[in-house]
Amino acid sequence: MMTSRLRNLLQHRVMGCCLAVCFALFTWGLSPAAHAVNNPDLLPDEPTVVIDLGRLLTDSEETYLNEHLPEFEAETGWKLRVLTQFDETPGRAVKDFWGLDDKSVMLVADRRGGNILNFSVGDSVYELLPRVFWIELQTRFGNQFYVREHGEDQAILGAIGALETCLNRGGCAVVPGLPQEQWVLTLVTSILGGVICGFAAHPRKAGQAVAWQWVLIFSPLWAILFVAFGIGPVVTRTSDWLPLVRNIAGFIIGALVAYLTPAFGGTASNEAQ
Repeated sequence: MMTSRLRNLLQHRVMGCCLAVCFALFTWGLSPAAHAVNNPDLLPDEPTVVIDLGRLLTDSEETYLNEHLPEFEAETGWKLRVLTQFDETPGRAVKDFWGLDDKSVMLVADRRGGNILNFSVGDSVYELLPRVFWIELQTRFGNQFYVREHGEDQAILGAIGALETCLNRGGCAVVPGLPQEQWVLTLVTSILGGVICGFAAHPRKAGQAVAWQWVLIFSPLWAILFVAFGIGPVVTRTSDWLPLVRNIAGFIIGALVAYLTPAFGGTASNEAQ
């Protein structure tokens, strides 16, 4: 009795699920295809290179961009455009309004997300600025910490300034400029690399001044920390010599401290005994 009742219950459940799936597929087939947002009513009547629907820019900043970006386009051929939005967006209509092509970059600033910056990039631009560049550009200027400290308008202007610099140079592998927090990280890795190098160089035998073989054995570790993470990000992002000198000094000091620390001398002493 219970088995028959359970079987009937399962049959009804299965039939109900099948009907629900069939109905969903049927209504999906009848529903109109989804289209991207296209709202040309939000576009201005007069030609402009900045559409500030989100009111993220001051009047003077908007005027500056409207005057400067057309000059930049006339000199270089690269088209930079700025769109800010919040609740509403013109969507696909902005592409025809600005005539965006392969040599165009549209910066879209929207405060609704965790990162306020997004970019629509033409194919020709990717030949000069790889995808890694755009990820770094977005994370450097559009993150919440930068926006909280400098403001949304400065995030937009900073990103535009970096784009102009790199397009004028003929391309960049990384975003130019070395933020303070990034330099501190390179300094820390330089010092850590020096500590490892100094520890490796400490003599292991009596009468030995420097354990060169151990320095070479540990070289993949301290060289990566010092060269790849300590020096590389500095020389590729800025021509300023001061951060480079500080990182080199940090490496040397870290190496000397590790080399001269008595605690590391126990190995050599024990081996000598």
